[in-house]
Amino acid sequence: MSVSEHTYCIFQQPWWLEAVAPGEWDEVILKKGGQIEARLPYIKKKKWGLTFSFMPPFTQVLGPWIQPLEGKYASRLSRERKILKKLAERLPSFDYFDQGFHYNITNWLPLYWQGYEQTTRYTYVLNQIDDFEYIWGELKGNIRREIKKARDNLAITTDLGIHELWRLHQLTFERQNTRPTHSFETFKRLHQACSDRNAGQSFFAVDDRQRTHAAVYIIWDHHSAYYLMGGADPELRNSGASSLLMWKAIKFASDKTQCFDFEGSMIESIERFFRGFGARQKRYFRITGFSKKGKLLNLGREFLRTLLSRNN
Repeated sequence: MSVSEHTYCIFQQPWWLEAVAPGEWDEVILKKGGQIEARLPYIKKKKWGLTFSFMPPFTQVLGPWIQPLEGKYASRLSRERKILKKLAERLPSFDYFDQGFHYNITNWLPLYWQGYEQTTRYTYVLNQIDDFEYIWGELKGNIRREIKKARDNLAITTDLGIHELWRLHQLTFERQNTRPTHSFETFKRLHQACSDRNAGQSFFAVDDRQRTHAAVYIIWDHHSAYYLMGGADPELRNSGASSLLMWKAIKFASDKTQCFDFEGSMIESIERFFRGFGARQKRYFRITGFSKKGKLLNLGREFLRTLLSRNN
């Protein structure tokens, strides 16, 4: 692995992209002095005669990676502006472009000037995850109570396999009368890629009747661990298993990396659960762009949605 690759977010790694979008990803690369100065990976799909770039499955953020810049703030900002402008200009033409940028990217003005739009999203991040006493003190009271209760009644194991993890993941969606947004085959491929690189781990909470109450799966890179997915048995939801597993995952990750990213959610109940761990809110950008044809189709979609809502 090159020095540059070592500093990529896990979602930007070539092996990750090949696992979640085999043969469908590419990247814009800028070099300086023979070294990669910046890169912007993207997915490219064609459908209905249109070209799309969506976020790939199981991928929280993508966006640009820029080699750390040196010098005065104004000089760094000027260089960053030029880099982002070049990356945007060298992207292929898309009728619709949609990417979430890592929260470390705080400047999207060069893309605004290129005609892109932005929506603010949120994630929650724990820093210095090796300080367990501090983190425990920051937990909301109900999370601490759930962890203590679950400790007395449940055991944690890591060896029940991805089929059991996926079963619990599906149960969570079924409780909400929906289906998982991504396929098991994609997750299976991703899980193997993470396992090959010691970058992923699952945890299960089991009672003395061998019932699996809940499961979580985390991944990590040099900087942060990420909660990727999980699930719980709807009939056993009051055991505190999910809180216990998250606490276990955080402690486990402290030996691997520096931070723990809950991956955020715009769903109120999930946001409330993540916030309960005392993590700090982080803003990140969701960047979208349309061609002229894409803008017309998007306007038509919004008009149809408005019309249907008025008739209901």
